[in-house]
Amino acid sequence: MGLLGNKRFLACPFMDSKLYTHSDTVPDAAAPPASSLREAVYGQLRAAVLDGEFGPRERLAEMRLAARLGVSRTPVREALARLASDGLIERGDGGFYVTIPNLTQLKDFYELRITLELRGIARAIEDSSVRHDPAVIAAELERWYAMREQPPAPDPRFVVQDERFHAELSRASGNPALTDALVAVSERIRRVRMYDFLTQDRVQTTITEHIEIMEHVRDGRLDEGYRALHAHVGDSMAVVLERAQRAMTQMALHADRL
Repeated sequence: MGLLGNKRFLACPFMDSKLYTHSDTVPDAAAPPASSLREAVYGQLRAAVLDGEFGPRERLAEMRLAARLGVSRTPVREALARLASDGLIERGDGGFYVTIPNLTQLKDFYELRITLELRGIARAIEDSSVRHDPAVIAAELERWYAMREQPPAPDPRFVVQDERFHAELSRASGNPALTDALVAVSERIRRVRMYDFLTQDRVQTTITEHIEIMEHVRDGRLDEGYRALHAHVGDSMAVVLERAQRAMTQMALHADRL
């Protein structure tokens, strides 16, 4: 089966969807360079890890992954090493496993996330020359208005929509480095946060709060937007930890259902 032929693996959003040949086949004019193959394998495995395709106790075996992707073991081995360097997987008993942050680590990640989230609006409050990009705000609001009209069903993968909102809000504030840092920390806690969207009321509350925050920012009510965002991402660390612990419990209960 080819690299992109197995439905278990989601298409990587930053790779184009070519069918890659085995790395050990005879090269020809149509074959991709080895670097492209390595990036494709890394991108596919990274997307699968982030989107909960592997259970928390599932060993990421080179031979099995290579067979599933239709490549040799070499690019898989390299991809696993990169993912370990990213902090998304870790070496355990007999191989690699998806990294699941403990509560102490989650507290640190959440604290960093909250700081990064609020800074995007705070910098505009502190400096009147900093303006949120109205085109980015308008486009993201349209997405959430559409979801308000037709709310999606509860699904752990709704977390990707949630992450996009926060990344776009940050991007609109005009500091790419801030946005990159926010995206990175959001990915580190996605495996836990995705289990915060298992009920319809939680999804609908998120939609309502996202629209409220964006409308405040769009209309220049930055102080109100800041307060609304602060309440949205967690007023206190106690609330954050309680939510994280509940999400980790849900993750354990639903580990084999995705």
